[in-house]
Amino acid sequence: PPSPPGIDLVEARRAAGIADCPQPAAEPVADGLPELELECLGGDSTVTLAALRGPLVVNLWAQWCLPCRQEAPVLRAFHAEHGDEVALLGIDYNDPQPGLAIEFAQLAGWPWPQLADPEKLTEAPLGLPGIPVSLLVDAEGRLVSRHAGAFTDLAELEAWVEEGLGS
Repeated sequence: PPSPPGIDLVEARRAAGIADCPQPAAEPVADGLPELELECLGGDSTVTLAALRGPLVVNLWAQWCLPCRQEAPVLRAFHAEHGDEVALLGIDYNDPQPGLAIEFAQLAGWPWPQLADPEKLTEAPLGLPGIPVSLLVDAEGRLVSRHAGAFTDLAELEAWVEEGLGS
């Protein structure tokens, strides 16, 4: 659905301190993310998931999802502690209100890039059971781990990333 008139979502995203989306150009790899193109939240660019490289945590969430809201401070803490070594990328999933998603990400203190998947294009290729779901992508672009449900604390998220990346 279109945004309310007069709201420039790209401007709102940048004003919220959310980074512009990456523009990776790598070739898809076996065991990698699907060859799907998603718009950056706000619609000013697109990102091909299969071209993303890690170490990267991809978190699928929506502003209407209560467990996603409960998980938000854990992701913020992880970014503050490990953002230089492990990047984060959000996917606002099945969300009809991108303006509210931008507002939520700002309130949650999430400066990392956010993609939009209002049509649930990722559902089938990723076999999503619901959200939140986190995916771990290694430096070669392989999907090495998935976590269904919210992380309850920073230690749980750190342990999952360490185990998935084998470090």
